[in-house]
Amino acid sequence: MLDELENWRKTHYTKDVSLELAEKEIILGGWVRNFRDLGGLKFLNLQDKYGERQVTIKKGVVPDDIFNKAIFGYQDCIMIKGTVKTFNKAPGGVEIIPTDIKILNKTPEKLPIDMTGESISALDLRLDNRALDLRSLKNQAIFEIRGEILKSIRKYLFNNYFTEITTPKIIGSATEGGTELFPIMFFDREAFLTQSAQLYKEQLSGVYERVFEISHCFRAEKSHTKRHLCEIFVLDIEMAFADMSDILRILEELIHNVIKDIRKNQLDSLKLLKMENKTLVPEIPFPRYTYDEIIEIIDKKCDIKIEWGEDISTEAYRALGDELPGYYYITHWPMSIKPFYIMPSKDPKYSESFDLQMGWLELTSGGTRVHNKEQLITALNEKGLNPKAFDSHLRTFDFGMPPHAGVGLGIARWLTFLCGLEDIREAVMYPRTPERLTP
Repeated sequence: MLDELENWRKTHYTKDVSLELAEKEIILGGWVRNFRDLGGLKFLNLQDKYGERQVTIKKGVVPDDIFNKAIFGYQDCIMIKGTVKTFNKAPGGVEIIPTDIKILNKTPEKLPIDMTGESISALDLRLDNRALDLRSLKNQAIFEIRGEILKSIRKYLFNNYFTEITTPKIIGSATEGGTELFPIMFFDREAFLTQSAQLYKEQLSGVYERVFEISHCFRAEKSHTKRHLCEIFVLDIEMAFADMSDILRILEELIHNVIKDIRKNQLDSLKLLKMENKTLVPEIPFPRYTYDEIIEIIDKKCDIKIEWGEDISTEAYRALGDELPGYYYITHWPMSIKPFYIMPSKDPKYSESFDLQMGWLELTSGGTRVHNKEQLITALNEKGLNPKAFDSHLRTFDFGMPPHAGVGLGIARWLTFLCGLEDIREAVMYPRTPERLTP
């Protein structure tokens, strides 16, 4: 028989239960993380979104009906009313002696994944049971850090005069001219899920000058790696009256400040993930290398040949990461491998573009944009794209579009690195890959 919630409400979360509450009556709610029955003494670890606290149920100390009722399975959903007592050996130096218990929901005797911490179930099995898997202490730490990242990003950008924007996720044609789009039916015509906020954030930089969006984009890539997803969550930034040098400065300051906030506010989460000595605040400014300098380093120090004008292979990046283990920029990529909206350098072979690397891992790319309409039409034609397909975008360049520059940063890829994860799917609550559409 399950209990009803009735008029019970949580008075505290586990993080609030400290020595200051000794001898006070409180109500906690959460899930059974661990339960031990030693006969006349029972121990329960109650977990909520912030951690866990020990509940001690001793025969003769608690009412007999409460002692007899205290039979729990892993992850049972319960509420405890009780008195806080000091106990040095318990988490937080306190324990709760219950005066009443509500069992709100029970779990099967055998759960589909291990929740005791004694072993780690396979990732695909965990993802199949994600709502349960996300209760693990490791996952709670990961997504506490993710929340801190998003909060810190917004704080930094608002303090630097940026406006948060929201752009459409259903579009009529390819954002960047690519073909890797998810088609959908929009009433009686075909439309697509957007692969980028690029064109809209450029347009809005001509309105609000400094803009950012943190939102989803969709990539129909059949990539089967540990760092690719079909549904991604991206920070997009665009600045008017600016060029690439301004974005480089804003981006490195943002990263510096975000990691500083993580260490200040989520150090316990880093410790649980054993990342407190690895996720360190980087010095700024970040080192800057041109594309030419990087392929020379790859050639001379890594003994890997990159033909000028080619992208850098994963093998070359991994070798480069041994030489350059921290954050660094690669600037002035060949124009031939960059999108139509990127501004060419004075030497038109090169572009005013950059990638931000963390060792071998690419975190972002960005650069100065073309803001002259005729130059943009020429660039579209040179890339084999039909300017008529971009008519609504090009029209905005008739309205006094300022010089502008921007960048896009994948949140999950960065979180994967900051938390020391092996697979990007661990950095997403419900990941979408070519094989995974549920849960």
